[in-house]
Amino acid sequence: MSTEESPLLPAGQPDDGQRARAHEEIYNRFSTAQKRTIVSIVSLAGIVPLFVSGSFVPSIPQVAKDLGSTPAVVSLAVSLSVFAAAIGALVWSAYSSFYGRRPMYLLGMPFMSLGSFAVASSPDLSSLLFWRFVQTFGGAGGMSLGAAVIGDIYKLEERGTAMGSFFGATLVGLAIAPLCGGVAAEYWSWRGLHLALGMWGLLQMLLIHIFLPETAHPNTRGIDKTVRSRKMVVWVNPFSSLGLLRSPNIMAVTLANGFALVSDFVLLIPLAYTVGVRYGITSDALIGACFLPNGFGNLIGAPIAGYLSDMAVKRCKDKRNGVWVPEDRLRATYVGGLILVPLSLVVAGLTTTYIDGPVGLAINLVCLFTNGLGVDLVLTPIGAYNVDVMHSRSAEVMAATTAFRSLLLAPVSGLIIPSIETIGVTATNGAAALLALLGHFLVWITIRYGDRMRAYVDVGYSSAGNN
Repeated sequence: MSTEESPLLPAGQPDDGQRARAHEEIYNRFSTAQKRTIVSIVSLAGIVPLFVSGSFVPSIPQVAKDLGSTPAVVSLAVSLSVFAAAIGALVWSAYSSFYGRRPMYLLGMPFMSLGSFAVASSPDLSSLLFWRFVQTFGGAGGMSLGAAVIGDIYKLEERGTAMGSFFGATLVGLAIAPLCGGVAAEYWSWRGLHLALGMWGLLQMLLIHIFLPETAHPNTRGIDKTVRSRKMVVWVNPFSSLGLLRSPNIMAVTLANGFALVSDFVLLIPLAYTVGVRYGITSDALIGACFLPNGFGNLIGAPIAGYLSDMAVKRCKDKRNGVWVPEDRLRATYVGGLILVPLSLVVAGLTTTYIDGPVGLAINLVCLFTNGLGVDLVLTPIGAYNVDVMHSRSAEVMAATTAFRSLLLAPVSGLIIPSIETIGVTATNGAAALLALLGHFLVWITIRYGDRMRAYVDVGYSSAGNN
């Protein structure tokens, strides 16, 4: 007989406590040491796509001379890389939802290594362009798969800190890649650099084979739900994840993410023509070294941003008596998006225009550091937020947002130097600062009206119970 105290659950039905324990157990599959090893492995893999793209730019003049072409034509390899990175990220992430994270890492790295070795031995431009596509395509899954792995092994309240460590390590690659490319162009050769990248890919594949277990949650992969042979190749539409961009929330924060990264591009891409020319720096290696403050800002900013976003989630949950609102994580973007990113752009533009000598150079280097710090205070909470709201399709949402962001940044990056030549450094930086503020406004809108926006277009958002 039932009483008011009885649970009134059907026989065999788990209660809330059992479900909570089962949910907790998913994230306890790996020890703390194992989790740190996994984060280190996927962080190294995440550096690959950024390093492959960033290290090529300083070597363009040398490549053009070696292949009997012009820098403008060789620069097509940069645009091709952006396209290959977008396609590759979509392919590897879509198949990771079916087969798992580990198989996609092990399948992508051989493409990256083969492409690198072939780029190093390219006899002409057409061969270079083809193998450059293969090289970039193979390593393109590093960011989206890495973010998905973080989401697999860390629970909601710890995810931001781990994501910050991951983004911090990977974005350092964006800063040190030009330095390595510049040093290789000046003291070694561009072919030797790509041979080294090929060896890196082989080493990375070995590390993944030995140390990276499958992290996808049990019985959540497509292959776990099919009766087909596990050796059978299944067609998965790699472009299906782009449908996630129908979400107003995801699109708004993706635009904010892209606008913040525009500031990075505005400061870094023309560095040789702004800081280099203004302060008499002609060495490719020294120009590359000027990228380092931005990388240090990334390295410091991403873990801080992740920690702050976790604190925002915990604090707001406590205020609501345990009720989780995904957009609370975005509150950690305020300092970076509203202050550090736009301020660093404006100060750098004014300094380059009006302040001479070592003082001007020092202020510019501080602005590069501040921008790296500020951009990560925006990117890291947004990356963790996307994984939170689409936890069951975390690799796909990261790939979709990365692909869209790449396609947005590709034409913008080509307009930066012409803009500086036309309206000047100060005006160009000012326009980028306004874009960054627009991005912050989109984040504020998402924080303020996130629940209504999610209700407007439901793309299968995750809940607190399955996060």
